[in-house]
Amino acid sequence: MSAHASPQTSPLSRPGIRILLPVTLAVLAMLAILVTALSSSAAAATAASRHTAKPTVVLVHGAFADASSWNKVVARLQGAGYPVIAPANPLRDLAGDSAYLSSIVSTIDGPVILVGHSYGGAVISNAATGHPNVKALVFIAAFAPEEAESALDLTGKFPGSQLPTSLITRQYPLPGGGTGTDAYVDPAKFRAAFAADLPARDTALMAATQRPAALAALASPSGAPAWKTIPSWYLVAGADQAIPAAAQRFMAKRAGAHTSEVREASHVVMISRPDTTTALITAAARTTS
Repeated sequence: MSAHASPQTSPLSRPGIRILLPVTLAVLAMLAILVTALSSSAAAATAASRHTAKPTVVLVHGAFADASSWNKVVARLQGAGYPVIAPANPLRDLAGDSAYLSSIVSTIDGPVILVGHSYGGAVISNAATGHPNVKALVFIAAFAPEEAESALDLTGKFPGSQLPTSLITRQYPLPGGGTGTDAYVDPAKFRAAFAADLPARDTALMAATQRPAALAALASPSGAPAWKTIPSWYLVAGADQAIPAAAQRFMAKRAGAHTSEVREASHVVMISRPDTTTALITAAARTTS
């Protein structure tokens, strides 16, 4: 046996390894390129999705109504691909109702379009403050008060409302003691004052199921209005017997709102003219997205 041991061959020096090593490195390099490309593509897709995603539309009803008053509009917006929320408006006091709506907006990711009908207009105008994701306010035959104005102030600012002579009141107990006063529209006068362009069978149901508003809510002064800083749209109901059309035009002009009008529409224009109402909301969404 020789005194000199035979040198051992390094595994990397074997012919098979010498061939595989460059191939493995090339595959790894290709995988790295592929992963980078996929990551970039995913990031671009996410950014594009965020840019094109439709805003959430939040529909706020007013006094003597409930969220079902938006049903026809909800169906149309959902059919067009918009996420929609139609929460119950407490109708207790403007500050509290606005704080409640504000808490709902705080849970929504992405842009929001706030839509208010009647007293709901005052609520959205107060609730939008402090929410940069609220991109537009849409008033549907709604109150758009200036600071310190109330719904009752604006109702009486122009002649023509039938509400003052159509309301009945009921007392209710307050949580801390004492009593509050709820206002209802007299069922015998409901159709004429509130929804004259709807069939009588429908307005009889609406009158029976109406949500009362506390007089304290209707008399509450508004805070600083969001319509001074957020773009707004306004749909005037030209035959409104609850909020006079002249008052609506005044508020729309003061807010600098993009304004449309339906001459023969009653106060519940979102029920009698759901296509027109939906068109105004989607116009606001498209313009501000």
